[in-house]
Amino acid sequence: MPSLTLAGGAILSTIILNRYLRFTARFAMIYIDNEGITDPHVNLAIEEYCIRHLPGGEDYLLFYINAPSIIIGRNQNTLEEIHQAYIDEHGIHVVRRISGGGAVYHDHGNLNFSFLTDFSKDKLNNFKQFATPITKVLNDMGVPAEMKGRNDIVVGDKKISGNAQFSSTKRMFNHGTLLLDCDLSQVTKALDVKMTKITSKGHKSARARVANIAEFLDAPLSTEAFKEKILASLFPDGIERKTYRLTAEDWDSINTLVEEKYRQWDWNYGRSPDFDIQRTRHFAAGIIDFRLKVKRGGAIENVKIYGDFFGQRPVSEIEDALVGVRYDKREIEDALQDIDLYPYFGEVDRAKFIDLIYGPDEQ
Repeated sequence: MPSLTLAGGAILSTIILNRYLRFTARFAMIYIDNEGITDPHVNLAIEEYCIRHLPGGEDYLLFYINAPSIIIGRNQNTLEEIHQAYIDEHGIHVVRRISGGGAVYHDHGNLNFSFLTDFSKDKLNNFKQFATPITKVLNDMGVPAEMKGRNDIVVGDKKISGNAQFSSTKRMFNHGTLLLDCDLSQVTKALDVKMTKITSKGHKSARARVANIAEFLDAPLSTEAFKEKILASLFPDGIERKTYRLTAEDWDSINTLVEEKYRQWDWNYGRSPDFDIQRTRHFAAGIIDFRLKVKRGGAIENVKIYGDFFGQRPVSEIEDALVGVRYDKREIEDALQDIDLYPYFGEVDRAKFIDLIYGPDEQ
């Protein structure tokens, strides 16, 4: 496949580059002004409101910077992802987002970006398509960034950005972090790093895997100035930077969403059911963690699925399909036989998925 070498030595395939050029050239992309808000409850509400209510047929770009916070993936068990005592002591916010993936730490040295667009299957879990404009900007700044693995932007073996997606039937967004000058010492103090994840990736700690973009720059750069550099690259001379400013009506709806959802314990923590069986396995699509409560008679009474996987459809549909089914491999197979697992978890092997629920433990 023909390729093009960019500044910093990163290689982008011609196909990916052409997608990027089409992505930027059609610039009906509209920049959403979040008015400098750093409250993560509000910023996540803005993002959800915009993907659900701004007109389709348009592409939007949203940036936001959050005060110190842990942002939990949609399918995760919050209490198992965080060090609650440390978070309480240091006043760190804990907020669940509507996209999948793992828990991440945000502070004022982290810039968050979100591309909002119409849904199409070729964009689903195609993190590279959305990351290309960002890696190009970083390469132009002399930072040899590239997309690697499932959803990370890295420099060498150091992660500087993680990406996640949310999609409905009509709209979707791809959002990510950019660790410019984040307090990385907080990552392992505030987050509970899973041994499953450490072992599967062959790393000793989360801290060893992440780095700040500032480490690769010749001169210091503020988060706000970094944002402007990205905007200048995405909206070069001759391309108008259209800006959407949230209206009073928008803010009424956003503030309602903040109070009724994003500041609620039930959303951010939720109640984990009692369970008899816990089965966890690492797939290429991410960690999947099953919790099952089985009645004395052998039927599955309660199911909860956690993990850092990405999917379009809510896993509650899989949970519901298993409730009432006997905890028997053949009956579990029958209950799931007509369900396509990809929209819920991404690429997973069906046989191995069934073995996760009912099969031999991994050694």
